[in-house]
Amino acid sequence: MRPNSAPAGCQWDGSPRTAPVRRPLRVAATSPSRLLRAGQSRRCRHCGNRIDLYPRADGRPIALHPAELATARVPASCRWHLGSGIAHPHDDGSAWCRIPHAVLCPQRTPTCRISPPLASVRRQLAVRTRRLIDTGVFTTPTVPPTSAAPDGPGRAVVRMLLGHYLADGPVEAIRCVAQTNHRHRCPRPVLAPDGPAGSWRLLPIGPRRGQLVLPEQTMAVYDLSRLPHAEQRRWRIQRCPAHAIAHGAADLALAGWQVFDPLLHAQHLRTGLPYPPAHGGGER
Repeated sequence: MRPNSAPAGCQWDGSPRTAPVRRPLRVAATSPSRLLRAGQSRRCRHCGNRIDLYPRADGRPIALHPAELATARVPASCRWHLGSGIAHPHDDGSAWCRIPHAVLCPQRTPTCRISPPLASVRRQLAVRTRRLIDTGVFTTPTVPPTSAAPDGPGRAVVRMLLGHYLADGPVEAIRCVAQTNHRHRCPRPVLAPDGPAGSWRLLPIGPRRGQLVLPEQTMAVYDLSRLPHAEQRRWRIQRCPAHAIAHGAADLALAGWQVFDPLLHAQHLRTGLPYPPAHGGGER
């Protein structure tokens, strides 16, 4: 007796075997934000709940609650809406809006007066945080981050494109934000080991427009102003040399730069050059 086996391209009942077509995520060339939607979600470091990161009009990121809420239940000062991937701090006239996660985070004090429906959402997030802790998925931060050593800045101040920017970490730890072919974030650093590098310099702290004149003081700055414009722009978009020329690759994270303000970022000022110096040597 011969077994009645199905053909190679069919199911057990003879129906054709069809594989779902993989649809890769793409970013339109005209999009103001090159950040992929799948790359914006992460967990809040305070409560462990999911958040969505979006850039604002000035480029700064903001963490929004992943679900939309009824506009009538959200205070006017806490309403946000999205337009072309950019977060705007007001509602768009619709019945639904987004809200910053800081308002609902159970581990933080609300930044505005919350209504009973929002208080209920906070309680739900608190219950979810407890479940994440009980299952070992999330651990609450108990030890505050230690301040950086005087000779090694924890968050470096970088000079490029005629401005000063505060990085989200040391120069050597600035990581490329582009997506790889395997749909993961690129593990390579922006500081190329075999490429041109900047130099650490002591520069005076100058006031920005509209600020008070600060006392005469110098700060350690990783200076890229002597590099070509294309190289400075590569640092600004936070990409490794390989992804700087790959225009079709989207971003899986927001660039960690902030426009440096000597008053707001006074705790990150360093008056001495780092030792041992980063790649590129000391002051030139």
